[in-house]
Amino acid sequence: MAQLWGGRFTKETDKLVYNFNASISFDQKFYVQDIEGSMAHVKMLAKQGILTEDEKNQILAGLEGILKDVNEGRLEITDEYEDIHSFVEANLIDRIGDAGKKLHTGRSRNDQVALDMKLYTRHEVVEINELLKGLLESILHIMENHLETYMPGFTHLQKAQPITLAHHMGAYFEMFKRDRLRLDDIYKRMNYCPLGSGALAGTTYPLDRAYTAELLGFAGPTLNSMDSVADRDYVIELLSAMSTIMMHLSRFCEEIIIWNSNEYRFVEIDDAYSTGSSIMPQKKNPDIAELVRGKTGRVYGALMSILTTMKGIPLAYNKDMQEDKELTFDAIDTVKGCIALFDGMLKTLKFNEDVMKVSAMKGFTNATDAADYLVNHGVPFRDAHGIIGRLVLYCIEKDKAIDELSLSELQEISPVFGEDIFDAVSLETCVNKRMTIGAPGPDAMREVIALHKEYLK
Repeated sequence: MAQLWGGRFTKETDKLVYNFNASISFDQKFYVQDIEGSMAHVKMLAKQGILTEDEKNQILAGLEGILKDVNEGRLEITDEYEDIHSFVEANLIDRIGDAGKKLHTGRSRNDQVALDMKLYTRHEVVEINELLKGLLESILHIMENHLETYMPGFTHLQKAQPITLAHHMGAYFEMFKRDRLRLDDIYKRMNYCPLGSGALAGTTYPLDRAYTAELLGFAGPTLNSMDSVADRDYVIELLSAMSTIMMHLSRFCEEIIIWNSNEYRFVEIDDAYSTGSSIMPQKKNPDIAELVRGKTGRVYGALMSILTTMKGIPLAYNKDMQEDKELTFDAIDTVKGCIALFDGMLKTLKFNEDVMKVSAMKGFTNATDAADYLVNHGVPFRDAHGIIGRLVLYCIEKDKAIDELSLSELQEISPVFGEDIFDAVSLETCVNKRMTIGAPGPDAMREVIALHKEYLK
C-alpha cells in the first residue's frame, strides 16, 4: 500500500480500513488537475530558491511524462495507491529519484485536494455554461421562427390567453440565462487559489502564493489558510445551481411530455429521442424527456448530501469532506448529459402549428379580449365579465369558438356586439396588441430577440 504518512505508524492499516479510507477509486478523475497544480507549485518553489533549477526541470519533466503516459494508456492508475496524490508522487520518485521527494515541500494533501477540487469544479462550471449557451441558441432559433405561431398560454394547466410559441419559448430563455449568470457568479467567487495554505496554518517556507495563483489562472490567493482547506462552498453553490438547471429542464420536459400526448398533439418528438412499447405498437413514448425529469431528483440528492455532510464539521479539514467528490462528479455528468440530450431533442422537435392555433381558439383564450371589447363600448367590467361567461357557456353547448359565432348569435347575448368584434377577438389581434416589452406582440418579441442575440455574442 503506497502511503505518504507511514513513518508515525508501527503497524499496517487493516485492509478494510484502508479501502474505506482510500479515495483513489474516484479522485483519480483529478489526475490532470493534480499534475497541473504540482507543476505550478514546483515552478514557484524554484522561483523562491527553495528548489534548484535542475530539480525543477527534473520534476517538471517527470510530471509531464506521467501525464503523457496516463493520457496515452501506458500508465494505469490502480488501487495500490491511497489517492491520486500518492499515485503521482510515487511514480515521480520511481522515475527521477530523490528530486521527486522534494515535490511536496511546503504543501499538504489538504491544500492539494482543495486545489484539485477547485480546478476541476472551475473547469466544469465553464463546460456547463457552454452547454447552456448552446441550448439558448436552440431556443432563440425557435423563437425567431415562431413569432406568429399562435397557441394557448396556460395558468393552472387551464387555457388562459393566446400567446405565440416564440413567447412561450422566451420564458425558458430567461430561465437558462439566469442559470448562466449563477454559474458566472460561482466562477468569480471561487476563483482564488488555496495552494500554500498547508494543512491549515500555512508554512514556514517563503512561498509566493500570488505567483502560484497567477500560474493557475486564479484571481489571487485565498486569505485564510484554515478556510482554504475547509471551504467547499463552491461545491455547494455549483450543486445548487445545477439543481436549478435541472428544475428548469424538468419543467420544460414536463410540458413537452404533455404536448406530446394524444390529447394535445402540439409536438411530435423525433424518433431518435423516443421509444416504442414492447406490446402496444401505436405507442411513441417521450423517454428522454421523462428521464431528464427523473434525473432531477438525483442532482437534488447530491446537493442535500453535501449540505448534510458539511453542516457539523469543525475547522479545519476533516475526512468527512472526502464525501464531496463522488456525488458531485455524478451530478456534473448527469447535468451535462441532460442538457446535451435535451438540446438534441429540442432541435429535432416538430411543432404542430395548426393544432396549437385551433387549441387556442377552442379554449376561449380570447375571452378576456371579448370582455375588453364590451368595456371599450361602455359596458361596466363586472357586467362584461358576466356577459362573456354566458357567451362561453353558449359556445361550449354549440361546440364553437367565439370567433366562429355569427353576429346574430353574439347579439342575442349582448346587443353591444358589432361587426368589429370579429377583428377584436381574432388570435392575431389578441396577441399583436400586447406590445409592452416582455409581452407576446411581434414587435415586442423582435426587440427581445435582438437583446438575446446581443447577449449571446
